[in-house]
Amino acid sequence: MRQINFVRWFYTLSLYLLIPLIILRLLWRGLRAPAYWQRWSERFGFISSLPPHSLWIHAVSMGEVQAAIPLIQTLSNRFPHHPILVTTMTPTGSQRVKAVFAEQVWHVYLPYDLPDAVARFLKRTQPQLLILLETELWPNLLQACQQRLIPVILVNARLSAQSSAKYQRIAGFMRQILTSLVAIAAQTQVDANRFIELGVPATQIQVTGNIKFDSRSPAHYATQAKQLRHQCGNQRVIWIAASTHEGEEKLVLEAFSRLKAEIKALLLILVPRHPERFNRVALLCQQHGYLVSRRSQNQPCTAITDIYLGDTMGELPLLYAASDVAFVGGSLVPIGGHNLLEPAAAGLPIIVGTYVFECEEICRQLLAEQAGQQVHNTEQLVQAAKRYLIDAHLRQQAGEQGRWFVEKNQGALERVLSMIYAYIK
Repeated sequence: MRQINFVRWFYTLSLYLLIPLIILRLLWRGLRAPAYWQRWSERFGFISSLPPHSLWIHAVSMGEVQAAIPLIQTLSNRFPHHPILVTTMTPTGSQRVKAVFAEQVWHVYLPYDLPDAVARFLKRTQPQLLILLETELWPNLLQACQQRLIPVILVNARLSAQSSAKYQRIAGFMRQILTSLVAIAAQTQVDANRFIELGVPATQIQVTGNIKFDSRSPAHYATQAKQLRHQCGNQRVIWIAASTHEGEEKLVLEAFSRLKAEIKALLLILVPRHPERFNRVALLCQQHGYLVSRRSQNQPCTAITDIYLGDTMGELPLLYAASDVAFVGGSLVPIGGHNLLEPAAAGLPIIVGTYVFECEEICRQLLAEQAGQQVHNTEQLVQAAKRYLIDAHLRQQAGEQGRWFVEKNQGALERVLSMIYAYIK
């Protein structure tokens, strides 16, 4: 116990000492994304008092918000008299909450995991329940909720092999953190086993599946996707490179150059992960000599457009629906990969890189279903994309395998909701 208390003390002291660096980081990020310069008081728990006894959902960034949309909508519809509070850590997550829910939910940034900031936040919100998505485990926040008898449920929980190995080094501390959760809804049995190895009682965990399987694109996306394809030229084949990071666009553009030499009608839809990089990626494409149309500026994608830059937020499912083959970024650089289920649900063959530790089980299953291919360098990326782009039958076959895989795994949302309902008064 003494060692556990020391780890918590050291963790908290380190956070306080890092505050100047955290503020400098916000200033630096604000140079590219000015939203990081706003609402700093919220990050330290200084918020207006909100309606008490809310159902509180924390989704760190835009990807988690997107996954939580059906969950939030269902809770809002089923419990119309309960305030819904959604917290995020990033401006992109905040923007997505506001775009989807407007005034339907309350939104603020989650404060940093400082005891005084957390206490201030909880005093002004007084939630009756906290629902955490994926692996958002903040020790001081969880301890404060436990002291105030606020039940905390971890849903869509995942634990990579890398994270599990790191947590094992402070196993006693992690056991104390994890046992403060009243329930864990794990994505897979592999995730559940890793939590159990860290000391979570098996009775506290239920394997519910991944709620991202239950995400639905708006019905009007199908019509908009057809219109976009018509604009770009109905005879063109479209390769989308989605959620790309620093360093990946260069590799994608090298591959595109080689593919374009053989497939004249090829169009690339390029969707960088972070909005602060949109302008730089647009410039990079232009420096390669390509004619670029930017969605954010309502520039039409025509039959002579080389690259359509998807530089808007929240429209990735629409752009997938307009495409033929998908490369999912964050996987050719050591980020760990992103959501593979969106392109699978759209019926696209999926190409991923080496680094998929953030979605390893989903990737393994999709590859086993022959719904895509994993590549390790630019040459393999070219060959995999070419294979799907020129062979319509293979493309359709792989796409249908991915779509079927998504459909057969749906139902996680209902299982998660049944766990949550037990804690709502």
